[in-house]
This record gives sequence, structure tokens and C-alpha cells, in this order.
Amino acid sequence: MSTHTAWMARLGMRHPIIQAPMAGISTPALAAAVSEAGGLGSLGIGASTTEQARQQIAQTRALTGRAVHINLFCHQPAQADAQRETAWLQQLAPEFARFGTTPPAGLHEIYASATGNAALQAMLLQERPAVVSFHFGLPEQGLIDALRAAGIVTLASATSLDEARRIEQAGVDVIVAQGVEAGGHRGTFDPGQDSLMGTFALVRVLARHTRLPVVAAGGIMDGEGIAAALRLGACAAQMGTAFILCPESAASPAYRAELRSERAHHTGITAAISGRPARGIVNRLHALGHRHGLPLPDYPRTYDAGKALHQAASAQGCSDYAAHWAGQGAPLARAMPAAELVRVLAAELALSPGPAA
Repeated sequence: MSTHTAWMARLGMRHPIIQAPMAGISTPALAAAVSEAGGLGSLGIGASTTEQARQQIAQTRALTGRAVHINLFCHQPAQADAQRETAWLQQLAPEFARFGTTPPAGLHEIYASATGNAALQAMLLQERPAVVSFHFGLPEQGLIDALRAAGIVTLASATSLDEARRIEQAGVDVIVAQGVEAGGHRGTFDPGQDSLMGTFALVRVLARHTRLPVVAAGGIMDGEGIAAALRLGACAAQMGTAFILCPESAASPAYRAELRSERAHHTGITAAISGRPARGIVNRLHALGHRHGLPLPDYPRTYDAGKALHQAASAQGCSDYAAHWAGQGAPLARAMPAAELVRVLAAELALSPGPAA
């Protein structure tokens, strides 16, 4: 066993497969099924209150005694900006009017950051999940130290070598190399400075220039993709879009239909949905954001507007504004139970040339 895979053995993982912690899509049933099948199941709690997160952890533990991974959003708190917010709401006003309503009077910070969140941090140290990871940057050093002292494995997303070095210096255990192909929110520490590196180039750079284990994330949909990542120096692959069509996910019927359609071939990155760059199936908000051409409100205040517009549209059967996050491998998504998908991925990996699983 190499030092780069020891952490996976410690967690009881039989396969180098991590189900990405997709906030709003991952569920206790999905996470438990993946962990029971020998991968690492995950819960994204960035859109949850502390009590909601505690309940999700409890529900997952009722389904599995195996290790499960909890992901935190560590963004800087949003700064209210009346000028930017008013301009964006004015841009969206005709879209609301399509559904006989008006934009909200103002925007709110609907999701709290884990950074500086004493209640959330205390809950995690009480519950002691096996794995905690960080997205959008790092929390305060005291939390990282406390988690590791409690025996919790820590991971953090990096989109560049600079971010990876900061993760290494902070004492985090594992780097998740998030390539530009990945669905969902970019994990950049500063959304205004994104190197847009592809998954495999990023994995190779981080494997060469850091000492930490590297998990590949972005565009990996099958065993052949996992094998390629392992050959380039990754110790495992984190896969999100691959699990969206599993019956255990919380994806809506409209979301599932889009992933099965021609639209899955068209993904793009936009900040117009949430306020931070994120890749999803291209929708009307992508075009509106491009047309706007002005600075958007901070994350997650922009998300407050996007969710209000989606709610108004979906009430009338329209999903043109939905956050259907998906990576560039979306056309390869397969619909099957999560445990079966893990078994299929492991079998494909075993048949692929490269390091043994």
C-alpha cells in the first residue's frame, strides 16, 4: 500500500471511487449506497442549515456504518451591493414578467459559509464524520487542526497549483484536483482568478509538484476515465455527473430528462445562476448573464434571484432557468442504482490498463 492510498484503506474503501458531494442532489440514500458498495459516498451541506446537516448525517448513519464524506462551502461572506443587485434584478424583470410576476425587492445571503460558522463547526466536531472536505477555499486554520485532531480525514478542492500549495501548507490530507470539465461550482479560492486547467493536466501538475495524494475530479464518467486518472498520478476519482441519474439522487424529472437528451452535449460555465462560476447544461440564464455584461451580485445573493426566477417558471412547467449542473462528460451518464454503478465502474477499471484498483 502506498502512502497516497493509505487514507482510503483507513476509510475502508475497496474502490478508488468518490461520489461527488453535490449539494441539493446528493442524499443520505445515495451516499450510503456508494459507501456500502466500496466507494466513498458524500453529502454536500453547503445549502443546508446546521440542523439540516445534522439530520442528513444521522439519516446516512442509519443506512450505513461505513465512512461518509461531508463537504463544506468556505466562501467569503457576500457583500451587499445595491447598485449591482438592482442592475441584475432589472435585467431579470422581463423574464419574471413572462410568468406574470416581478423580481424580489432585494436579495439575501441564502447560504452561510462554513468559515466562521461556530454552530456548524461545533456540530461537525460533535458528529465526527469520517471525512470533511472544503470547497471555494479553506476555512480558518483552527477548524482544520481540530478536525484532524479528531481523527477526521480532510480534503480540499484545488483548481491550480497555487491553491494546491496553500492546501498543503494548511495541513489538509488530500487534494481534490477539480478540472474545468467538472460540473457544478468551480472550487476556485478567488472566482476572479481561474486558470481553467483541464482535469488531467491539473492532476499531472499536482502529482509532480505536491506531496499530497491527489483525487481527480472533472469529466470522469467510467472505469476507463478512472484508469487514465490513476495512470497520471491520481489515487482516486471523484465523480458527480455520473451519479445524477441514479434513482437515489434528488435530481428532478426535468433534470433527468435533460441529462438523457441532446442538451447534455451542451454544458457551459456561468456565474449568472449563483454568483460564482459553475458548469451546467446551458440554459436561458447563461445567455442573460452574457448579455448583462456587468458585475453580478456576490454569491449566493445572485442565487437568491435565480432561485426565485426558477420557482416562478417551474410553477408553470418551465425549467429554462434551472441549475442543472453537469460536467462535460454528461452524455455518458448512465441510469442505474448507485451500488450497481459502483460495481460497473470497478469492473471497467479492472479491465483497463493501468495501476490496479
